[in-house]
Amino acid sequence: MEFPQQQKPAGDGKIFYPPGVKEITDKISNDEVVKRLKMVVKTYMDMDQDSEEEKQQYLGLALHLASEFFLRNPNKDVRLLVACCLADIFRIYAPEAPYTSHDKLKDIFLFITRQLKGLEDTKSPQFNRYFYLLENLAWVKSYNICFELEDLKYLFLILNHNQKVQMHMMDLMSSIIMEGDGVTQELLDTILINLIPAHKNLNKQAYDLAKTLLKRTVQTIETCIANFFNQVLVMGKSSVSDLSEHVFDLIQELFAIDPMLLTSVMPQLEFKLKSNDGEERLAVVRLLAKLFGVKDSELASQNRPLWQCFLGRFNDIHVPVRLECVKFASHCLMNHPDLARDLTEFLKVRSHDPEEAIRHDVIVTIINAGKKDLNLVNDQLLGFVRERTLDKRWRVRKEAMMGLAQLYKKYCLHHEAGKESAQKISWIKDKLLHIYYQNSIDDKALNEMWKCQNMLRSLVKELLDLHKLPVSEANTTAMFGKLMSIAKNLPDSGKAQDFMKKFNQVLGEDEKLRIQLEILISPTCSCKQAEICVREITRKLTFPKQPTNPFLEMVKFLLERIAPVHIDSEAISALVKLLNKSIEGTADDDEEGVTPDTAIRSGLELLKVLSFTHPTAFHSAETYESLLQCLKMEDDKVAEAAIQIFRNTGQKIETELQQIRSTLIPILHQKAKRGTPHQAKQAVHCIHAIFNNKEVQLAQIFEPLSRSLNADVPEQLITPLVSLGHISMLAPDQFASPMKSIVANFIVKDLLMNDRSVGNTNGKLWTTDEEVSPEVLAKVQAIKLLVRWLLGMKNNQSKSANSTLRLLSAMLVSEGDLTEQKKISKSDMSRLRLAAGGAIMKLAQEPCYHDIITPEQFQLCGLVINDECYQVRQIYAQKLHLALVKLMLPLEYLAVFALCAKDPVKERRAHARQCLLKNISVRREYIKQNPLAQEKLVSLLPEYVVPFMIHLLAHDPDFTKPHEYDQLKDVKECLWFMLEVLMTKNENNSHAFLRKMVENIKQTKDAQCPEDTKANEKLYIVCDVALFVIANKSTACHLDSPKDPVVPSKFFLVQDKVIHTHTHTHSQLANTSILVFFLFFVLIITKTTLASDTTSNTSSNSFPLSSSNNKNRYQQKHHTPFD
Repeated sequence: MEFPQQQKPAGDGKIFYPPGVKEITDKISNDEVVKRLKMVVKTYMDMDQDSEEEKQQYLGLALHLASEFFLRNPNKDVRLLVACCLADIFRIYAPEAPYTSHDKLKDIFLFITRQLKGLEDTKSPQFNRYFYLLENLAWVKSYNICFELEDLKYLFLILNHNQKVQMHMMDLMSSIIMEGDGVTQELLDTILINLIPAHKNLNKQAYDLAKTLLKRTVQTIETCIANFFNQVLVMGKSSVSDLSEHVFDLIQELFAIDPMLLTSVMPQLEFKLKSNDGEERLAVVRLLAKLFGVKDSELASQNRPLWQCFLGRFNDIHVPVRLECVKFASHCLMNHPDLARDLTEFLKVRSHDPEEAIRHDVIVTIINAGKKDLNLVNDQLLGFVRERTLDKRWRVRKEAMMGLAQLYKKYCLHHEAGKESAQKISWIKDKLLHIYYQNSIDDKALNEMWKCQNMLRSLVKELLDLHKLPVSEANTTAMFGKLMSIAKNLPDSGKAQDFMKKFNQVLGEDEKLRIQLEILISPTCSCKQAEICVREITRKLTFPKQPTNPFLEMVKFLLERIAPVHIDSEAISALVKLLNKSIEGTADDDEEGVTPDTAIRSGLELLKVLSFTHPTAFHSAETYESLLQCLKMEDDKVAEAAIQIFRNTGQKIETELQQIRSTLIPILHQKAKRGTPHQAKQAVHCIHAIFNNKEVQLAQIFEPLSRSLNADVPEQLITPLVSLGHISMLAPDQFASPMKSIVANFIVKDLLMNDRSVGNTNGKLWTTDEEVSPEVLAKVQAIKLLVRWLLGMKNNQSKSANSTLRLLSAMLVSEGDLTEQKKISKSDMSRLRLAAGGAIMKLAQEPCYHDIITPEQFQLCGLVINDECYQVRQIYAQKLHLALVKLMLPLEYLAVFALCAKDPVKERRAHARQCLLKNISVRREYIKQNPLAQEKLVSLLPEYVVPFMIHLLAHDPDFTKPHEYDQLKDVKECLWFMLEVLMTKNENNSHAFLRKMVENIKQTKDAQCPEDTKANEKLYIVCDVALFVIANKSTACHLDSPKDPVVPSKFFLVQDKVIHTHTHTHSQLANTSILVFFLFFVLIITKTTLASDTTSNTSSNSFPLSSSNNKNRYQQKHHTPFD
């Protein structure tokens, strides 16, 4: 652009000032300069473009005001007045400014622009002058020629919320862009940098200014924007701008401002969607998900190729890309229902995705949209959720079931969208109830739901009973315990505890509320009555009314869990009628795809579950008549379930339903004598549970059965043995004595100590139940009878328990062949070993028998977990776990799981580790929840398993040569198997406690054989290995122990009880042990890593034990013949 020629000032360079204004130089004070400038400003303000004479007259003054004295003046008032004069000079002399060079013009306008900073202070007395300055600049177009590149950024630094100021700023900036020679990259960066999130948050006004500016200059600036993104996205020239790394953020912001700004950019994104870089595709997908998904976006309809290309990413090979697409679908369904058809097919494929997280998010996507508006999801989408209720992964199944339940509650129970919507999803209730009652180990949801409900109802009843007692400290403590137990079964147990305390306070103050709650948890409360009670209770708790009341929501949740919303007498009656139709053959079972027999069996199983949780709902003649019909059916499972239901629900039959009683008794007698073993057990328990004259009834079964026992016909022995065993356990006072002679003369002498038949010789270690010989089945039941008889007596006055334990030990030592005549098959011997090990474990659950089980017998019992037969190990480990997790077995039996490190099957080791984790967790939680448990820490604290484990490993029959590498390695693996789980956390400095415990053991002798040098040496070597394992696992183990651990005297002879003459020998043994161990530990530590995970146990050199090796393991244990 050409600039005007320099104008000559009038009077040969002499400066003329307005009338009354003296010369302005650097010789006068600032105050005088300001005073004189104000008069100059007034003169220029009054001039217009037509004042040719004045323009010529004051040309010299105009040039003087642009001198360095004024432009660099430190006084801001001087600068402001000069800027106002200069702005007016541009107005007056337009279009030909009186200044010569471009550099001079630029200096002047930068000077003026900097003065605009004063617009930020709207309360300044000079604000009007600053505004006047801006107004002039916006009006004078010649100002535009001076602004290039970075100059525009100064305008973005001016912060002012005045609407007129912003309007003039926008006029000024937009005219600079639209009337300039072109928008350079630097100028574009100056504008776009204000859109980057970091800058946007720091300077909201600059963002708004840039946003408005871009909207106003779309036509001019769009080409430059397209060029910028083309260079960065397509050509990969990130060096063109410092903003290159923010391109996706910029695209999102520009799209929100005006999609027209990106008209040429969108096809470039299609190119990036096909990138070979998975992370790059992910970034583009995230960006487009926001652009397509935002409300009111028309991008999908306006750019179909890009939309189709984006949908193709639902099938991307990169998992995070597919996951991002699925998450996008939720917003898209809610904001753009018209795109649901496009999404449906892709969501269908992803609902079968191999990745669990993606299948899970498909469900979340559909359910979230459905909860917003059911019309947003079509039947096909709901069908995908329905399918996932049968997913192989529990997390996905749970999400699908919970999601469907939420939709059903919202639209069917609360009727939030009318009848049509409710009808659309009416199938959900039946589907969920069907899914709930699955046989999958992970599910069993219906059973668990009712069990949880029953438990909560019991806790609430106990809480209400406490409110009836006088106030006391003990009562308050008991209430607190109940409240904590209730809170544990509610969501967010931390908040639930506070809300339950508040609810308990309200209960204490409101008797009517307590009455309603008692009605709600009454066994006779119907579903309709429950609805009324819940409504009354919530009504009482809604005051004062609040927009959100989390306390009320938590109480509602509790009420929903304890209220009989599913099952009452009416519901049971309806189920029984359906069962009757199946029995009579009038039901539509075939149309439902099941046979009548299957329908009857399934119906009885459901009723059996309900009989545990809702026993009073069964009490009607009609219900019991139907159950009697089931007892007469040939299906053994049906009859067994019916007896179980009578046992659970029939407490009032004798007093209120005489006809049912008279029909039921002979059937129960017949089942106890000649039914299946399971029927016999249930029949005996049913008689004991529901009849007052149970002694007479049981005697009528016991006497004929005891007289008819015949070992020569073993197949007819099994049911009688089951019945006799349970009778003697349930009524020991009446039958313990007569049973003793049966045990001695028949069970032991005639049955267990004789082998009448010869087993098969196929060499299999395990066969199906049907293939087990009747004689062995009878022997297994005989062993169970012995245990039940002893559990009924609960005392060892006759020393029968000692004899039984010796018999069971002999059974294990002989590998199940007690007579050692080699007539029994391998598989039958496995059954008998399992029975013997399980029997000792069962007896150990009774304190009086646990005390007499010797360490040798405990070790024999524990070795069953290393049995050569896989099924024996599997079943035994499961029985052990169930007894331990219920805290029924003493802590020492937890040590048996350490031997699982030697199991050759990876799955068995993994199962054992899970059992350990669960048991340790249960014990720690029990100690936390029960203050009185602190007094029994020796029997509860998981760390106290270590002494038992050390003793068990020291007496492992495989540990014969304590100085051999392979055997030391096995010991290390077993110790690590347990300690790795125990030491996951260092709670209360438990690592130091463990170290101290092992050190204490090293100061004792083996109580099992205190004078056996080799036995003590093995004990100390195991301790040394344990210490090294602990030290390698934890650096905190060397701290001081919080307590001095106690070692069990049954297994260890404490030093102060040892005769002093043996002390020196003990010390020598320990030192020798340590010395030898150091030699071999070097070998171990170089070949194996202690810090490996539990699966490192696969490196153990243990292989399936041969029969002879297994026999050696049992036979090396001390054995006293049974007498």
